[in-house]
Parts: sequence; structure tokens; C-alpha cells
Amino acid sequence: MNAVRHRRVFVVLACAGLLGLLTASLHAQSRGKPAEPPPKAVEPAMVARADGPTVNAKSAVLMEGASGQILASQNKDEKMQPASFVKVLTLYVVYDLMRSGKLKLTDEIPISKKAWETGGSKMYVELGSKVVLEELIKGIAVVSGNDACVAVAEHAAGSIETFVQWMNETAGKLGMSNSHFENPHGLPNTLQYTTAHDMATLTQRYITEFPDALKVHSILEYTFSGIRQDNRNTLLRKDASVDGLKTGFVAESGYHLIATAKREERRLIAVIMGTKNRAIRADAALKLLNYGYHSFAFVSLFQKGQVLYELPVWKGQSNTVRVVPGGEGMIVLPIDQKNKLVHEKTVPEFMVAPIAKQQEIGTYVVKVGSTVIRSIPLVAEVEVPKAGFVKVLWHSLMYFFGRVKIVTYILAAVGLLGLICLGLILFIRARRPRSSLRY
Repeated sequence: MNAVRHRRVFVVLACAGLLGLLTASLHAQSRGKPAEPPPKAVEPAMVARADGPTVNAKSAVLMEGASGQILASQNKDEKMQPASFVKVLTLYVVYDLMRSGKLKLTDEIPISKKAWETGGSKMYVELGSKVVLEELIKGIAVVSGNDACVAVAEHAAGSIETFVQWMNETAGKLGMSNSHFENPHGLPNTLQYTTAHDMATLTQRYITEFPDALKVHSILEYTFSGIRQDNRNTLLRKDASVDGLKTGFVAESGYHLIATAKREERRLIAVIMGTKNRAIRADAALKLLNYGYHSFAFVSLFQKGQVLYELPVWKGQSNTVRVVPGGEGMIVLPIDQKNKLVHEKTVPEFMVAPIAKQQEIGTYVVKVGSTVIRSIPLVAEVEVPKAGFVKVLWHSLMYFFGRVKIVTYILAAVGLLGLICLGLILFIRARRPRSSLRY
């Protein structure tokens, strides 16, 4: 009878102990879990003013250079032949190949018959010669050499067709959804088209990823094989803040110009497509640039790579993780809205390892009223691997006892007391002498 009673006590105390510890554990977890995953970042809002300018062109876009915000537009998605605008994409592909180590500025490029006989604007490379890539890039950027484009494409990809395929794949990755290309130079082709918006998108990525390219695009004149030619971007001589980028002309579409300028560390990009002559395209681009600088406020939220938070990390090889912006911290908005900005930052109380480098941890949202101007992801500056077994166990205990409330301590105490009582009962039973009588 005593044995039965002891078993019942054992079961009751064991259940009480386990229930107390389980309840405490669940309560601690519910109190200590990180914040929900942050919402995904959204595209920059268009913050064009109602009084935006109209220019004498078929299509136009004014874009802020750091964030990609559109400040003004006019028929921005109208498709037309790009002419020499194509060369910006050609150069993007070339610079990307150099970034990956597949091309070098010192590479000597052979000049084929196909490159030599290509018509239109020329750099005047000689048939059968070899020209270093650095010179061909200047020939493309400054004097719009179609022959240089063919030579580079053949050398880089083995054929024009393969290089054009790379161009279209790159355009897709960059988000140029309304563009298609058939050649690397822009000579007339009815199957080739783009938009002012797509060209602004390409330009923004091009000069952000390869800022040194602007040193070439801003060269005023270039001489090769004894032939001197002027840069066709006349704004380089009219406005000292203009440092690029590309002109174009094709009879079907008209005269084009991509102009980019930097004033007081603030960059704007103006794309003009389809004007009647060179003077009109230059005036239209300058009008957009001046409008942007005079009508908008440029607000710096933070510096690139600036540490905004340092969050505690549980169960990691490091006890903290530094949180940095995952995007540019520049926003642009109409001057009269500058004092109406609302800043919303969302980050969890802590993180649990493992944490990947650039893992999104929170968001930095800037609004005017209910309109989101920018939503910038906040990311981990470095990787934080999971710690070893001992530290994980220790942090689990610290986490448990550090985040529970008094009710949790009470529940844990009840469970612990039950286990102690159970241990005492077992100890007493083990010490009790057994009868030696035999029947």
C-alpha cells in the first residue's frame, strides 16, 4: 500500500515539476522573441511637383542620381529608337566585364574588317591594327565611335550577336522593361527601342557602379590617329557642373541627350529624347537640371555605411551586431515639403544567431503624410555565426532567466520544488532498509 502511495506522489510531483518548467519556458519564449520580419522596401516615390516644366521634346525624365527618384517626366515610357544611347549599355557591359576580371584596360583589341567598315560616327581605327581597350572606351564615350563598339563587342564576346544577347540580359537585370537592343552602337534598326525612363535607370546604375567612367565622358575632345574630334555634348562647355554623358541622333526619333550634373555633392540626371536639333536638346536638358536644383530640397538621412544601431545578439560568436543602411541615404522632395518629413524606424530588440552579412533586419521609412518617399532596408554589417554548444547553452539560460516576469519565476520555483521533493523521496526510499525475512 505504501509503495502505491509513493508512486502516486512521485507521478504528481513529477507532473507538477515538468508543467512548471514547461510553462515558464513557453512564457519566457513568448516574452523574448524578436520583432516580426520587417516589411520589404518599396521603390522610391515619384515626387514631381505640380508645376513641373514642359520641354520641347517627345520624351523626357529628370532623376535624382543617388536614390533614383523621378523629379519630373514627360511621356517617360514612349518607345523610340535609342541611337547612340545604346553605347551607354555597351559601356556598362564592358565595365562590368572589367569588374569581374574578364577584361582589362590594357587588353589589346584586334580591329577586324567588320569593325573597320562600320559606318556612322567613327573613331577611325585602322584595319588589322590592335588598340588597347582604354583607348576604345574613350572612342566610344567621347566621339561615339561605332567602329570601336564593334571591335570591343567582338573581342569580349566572340561575336556581335553574343554581345547583344549580353546587352539585353543586362538590361533586363537593371529593370529596363521597355527596351530591346539589336546592335552595340545604335545605328538605325526598327527592332531596337528604349524609353527616357529606361535610359535614366541605366545611367543611374552606370555612374553609381562605375563613377570613374565620368572622367572619360567629360573629356572635351579626343584625338586618335591624328584626327581630333570634339565631344558632342555641348553642355560640357556651357555648364561647369555637367560631367556627362551621351548624345544620340537617328532620323526616325530625332536628337537625344543624356546630361548629368553634380552641384554641391548632389547629382541629377536629365534624359531628353526626340528633339528637332542639337540646340533644342541641350536647352531642354539644362532647363530640367536647373529646375531640379532650384525647386527641390536634398535631404541626407545618413552617410553610406553609417552605423545606426548596435543590437544585442543571442547565441552568436559575437554578442552584438551593427546595423547599417542597405541603400543610399539621400532623398529629394519639393522644397515646401522639407519640414513635413516623418521618419519611421523599425528594428527588433535583439537578434538570434546565425546572422548573414547584409541580412535585412529592419527598415527606415520616410513619409510625407501617408506617402512613402523612401523605404530603405537596414541590414547587418557583418556575418555573425552561431556560437559553440557551451555559449549557446549559457545564453539560453541567461535568456530564460533574464526575460521572464515574477509569475514565471513562481512557476519555475514550483516546478523546481516538485523536482526536489521527488529527489528526496527517491533518496529516502533508497536508504530505507529492506526486510531480510524469507518465507
